[in-house]
Order: sequence, then C-alpha cells, then structure tokens
Amino acid sequence: MAIDTPDAPATDLHTPLDELTLDDLRRRTSVKWRAYEPDVLPLWVAEMDVTIAPAVQEAIGRALRDGDTGYDFGPAYAEALAAFAEQRWGWTLDVARTRAVADVMGGLTDVIKVLTGPGDAVVVSPPVYPPFYGFPGNEGRRIVEAPLAADGRIDPATLEAAFASATGAGVFGRGSGAGRRAVYLLCNPHNPTGVAHTPAELEGVLALAARYGVRVVSDEIHAPVGGHLGTDGPRYTPLLTVPGADDAFAVLSASKAWNLAGLRTAVVVGGPGAAADLARIPEEANHGVSHLAVIAHAAALRDGVGWLDSTLAGIARNKALFGDLVARHLPDARYAPAEATYLGWLDCRGMPDDVSRAPARFFHDRARVAVNEGAGFGTGGAGFVRVNLATSPAILTEAVERMAGALAR
Repeated sequence: MAIDTPDAPATDLHTPLDELTLDDLRRRTSVKWRAYEPDVLPLWVAEMDVTIAPAVQEAIGRALRDGDTGYDFGPAYAEALAAFAEQRWGWTLDVARTRAVADVMGGLTDVIKVLTGPGDAVVVSPPVYPPFYGFPGNEGRRIVEAPLAADGRIDPATLEAAFASATGAGVFGRGSGAGRRAVYLLCNPHNPTGVAHTPAELEGVLALAARYGVRVVSDEIHAPVGGHLGTDGPRYTPLLTVPGADDAFAVLSASKAWNLAGLRTAVVVGGPGAAADLARIPEEANHGVSHLAVIAHAAALRDGVGWLDSTLAGIARNKALFGDLVARHLPDARYAPAEATYLGWLDCRGMPDDVSRAPARFFHDRARVAVNEGAGFGTGGAGFVRVNLATSPAILTEAVERMAGALAR
C-alpha cells in the first residue's frame, strides 16, 4: 500500500508531524531512511518525521549567508537552555556551572572519566539505551545492572544492591565508605520505556547514592519531550532540582525534541557541589562542539517553543492512536502510552514463540516494518520492541496494519 498523504485517521489537528508524505521522507539520506530497504517503513531510530522549526531554519540560513561557520565560542547555548529551563520547568540553571560538549553521550563519558577510573563501576538500569553499556565499557569501566521493576520504574532494593556491589560495600546496611568509586548513569526520562521519574523517586535515588558514595550522572536528552509546568499528568523533573543533587550532573540537548541529531551538541550541567569536578573536564572536550549546532539548538530553545508545543500535541495524538491500533490489530501485545518521549515500548511476549523470540526481526522480515529489538536494551528487554511514534498517523497506521497482516499469515 502506497502512502501518499498523511490523512489517516481523520483529525482536525495539524502539526509538524503531518506535513511530509512518505515520498518526501524517502528523499532523506539520514540513517533512519537509508539503513533499510526502500519498502520498509522505518519506526526505529530516534529521528522525527517532521519539518524543521522555522526559527532553526532561519538561524542556520543566516549563519550560512554570513559565513558564520567558524569555531564555537561563548555561553550562547547554556544561556538559551537556562531561559528555557526557567520558563518550562521552573529550574534556575546556573550558566557558570555548564560546559558545552560535542554530544550527550560524549558529555556523559567525559563526566564518567572525571568521576571514576578504569575498573570502577557504572550502574545502569535496564532495559536502557544501549550506548549506556558501550561508552563506559570502552573506557574500561565495568557495568553493574540494576534492572527496572516490572512496571518499568526504578526499584530501590535492586538499586541498593547494585550500589553495594559497585562500591564493594557488600550486603545491605553497610553504608558508604567502602572505597570504590562508582557512577549511576541515570536516564531521565527513561529510554526506551518513556517513564518520567517522579521527584520522590529521584530523591530516593540520590539518598541511596549518598549513602553508598555513588555519583549520579543523568542523561536528560529527552527532557523537552517530557511535559512541563502547567500540564496534566506525569512530567519530566530535572534531576538537579531535587534535594540531594548538589554533587550530581545532568547532560541536556535540544537534539531529540527539535530533530537536530545531525547538528549535535549538548550542555553538561553540574550541581553546586560538582563545580570542581566540572572544571576537571579537559578543555579538549570543547573542541568537538559544532558552532552551527550551537546556533541551531539555541534558536530552537529561544524561538522554537511554539513549534515544539505543536509537535508535542502530535506526539500525544499518536500515542493514543498507537494504543487504539495495538488493541484493534495486535491483541496479544501489551502497550501503555509513555509518560515522556515519543517512543513506544511494545510488549510482544504474549505473541507466538516465533514472534516473541525476536519480534523486531519478525516484523522486519515479514511485515517490512523496522523497529528496535528490545533485547538490545539489556536485561528485561527481550520480547519487547521499541517503536518511534514521531511520524504521521498514516505511516503509523500502515505500519501496525502491516504487522497485523504478518501475524495473520
């Protein structure tokens, strides 16, 4: 079935997710649209099928016209982020405690290298973004898992056991001071589950970390897609606004929310007690920062908020639509709309064995739909797939109908 226009289902809502046809999207040369065969509908990597915010287009166009393509300098990105954070989340972010870096995972790795040494532990809570394993592992850090609970939320007892193991503190109750350095690499909001950790959950994490001498470093790349003050329901909470976060770090970016993965950069933010550690990040970390990316991200945060809100409305619609489509066409699957992000975490374990063993492979081979295999996200991911919902309703509908058709054959 060819998809020519994003017109299913009928709706009065028109967002940046509704402006591009499948033919438009197939002209793109990024990984989402080139990694698979042309007949495959790609709902995998976190690229959105959107037009770019006009403010970003204008800022980049102006930079090119002016020849403003040199090396980056100054706090423009951090200042734009601080203004956005104050307005959006009520977070007064101190620009003096920030560093611009090339991208989020690079920034997280820079912090981990300052806080730990080879052989020290990085605790992660799977199922989680796969680079959480690879980047620290490549720097000689050992990974200690603290799997999420069955409801996708952080389990305090499991996390405490992981902290004890990571620091050498042994059984519960030993407390901190065991001598081994460790970092908890938090994903906030969580990828792939889309959970928005609550203030109480984050405060509990920080209390456990303080008890065991673990430093918390938070990946908050999906923060702008996590709700804001004034919205109903769960929403993203900046880690550094939570009591106990004085010596913690967060790394943020406009990349995911404004579809700027090809113009990547990020900001590392330290708590008041982390200033000395922030200063220990080598000056060379700034060398990879793209000046054009900073221009794009700063413009998005300053002048692209209306575009973002429209896109978020489209994402909310798509989450509801995906739930309806799953209930209608994939009754053996289980899906609950994510509290944050534009990702869907689809439980396929109730499907026949030939599907549930490797559902992403099945849907690629039999339905010509590309999604992420849950097993790649670590413990607890097997039998799930991650679905990128940031596309048009027509493409989303076609994808689920293809999946259902493959199951019926």
